[in-house]
Amino acid sequence: MDCIFCKIVHKEIPLENIAYEDDDVVVFKDHKPSAPVHYLSVPKEHIQSIMHLEENHKAIISKIIFAAKKVAKDLELKGYKLVFNVGREGGQVIDHLHLHLLGGWTKQEEIDHLPN
Repeated sequence: MDCIFCKIVHKEIPLENIAYEDDDVVVFKDHKPSAPVHYLSVPKEHIQSIMHLEENHKAIISKIIFAAKKVAKDLELKGYKLVFNVGREGGQVIDHLHLHLLGGWTKQEEIDHLPN
C-alpha cells in the first residue's frame, strides 16, 4: 500500500515525534503544522475517511478522540480544536482517516481569527 500513514504505522517511516501509541492508534506531530501545536491522531487500521466508516468502526473513532485528548492533557493545553477533514472538498489531503489536534494559540488576535 502506498499510504504514508500506513507506512508510519508499520514503522516503514521512522518518526521521532510520537506523542502516544497503543495497539490501535498513533499520535504524532504534523510535519506541516497549521497551529503552534499540531498533532495527528491516526488509526492503525487503514480507513480512507469519515465517509468510509462502517458500524464496526465505532470503537476506533472513540480511541482516536481519546488519544488526542490524552496528548492535549500531556501537553497541558488549556484549549484546543479537534478537526476531521473529509474528502478533497473538505480539505483532506491524505486518504487515511486522521484527527487534527490543534492548539497552542496564546495571543488573543490569533484566537479571534479561528474559525468556529
